[in-house]
Amino acid sequence: MKFCGPKFSLCGVIISIWGIIQLASMGIFYYFKSVALLEDLPIEESYSTPHEFYTAAEAGYKTNAMNCWIAACLYVFTLAFSSYQFYVNSRTHV
Repeated sequence: MKFCGPKFSLCGVIISIWGIIQLASMGIFYYFKSVALLEDLPIEESYSTPHEFYTAAEAGYKTNAMNCWIAACLYVFTLAFSSYQFYVNSRTHV
């Protein structure tokens, strides 16, 4: 069953592939605690001890890595749907 046209489904395929690459790599960088991504962590501005800061940063890195990987998996479903729509559109010639 067709829901999308050929151009829209091709756009969905391309954006899904880019989303998977982008979010999977960001998840890897969060998992390995990249210092460049420190500003994107959901942590407070100041802490009373360094141990509290490191604990909050560890939890933030882990949470953000998991969120990126979940979003990348959602893009896999979008890729599958867009690919199917592209296939259906390429098979029906009017």
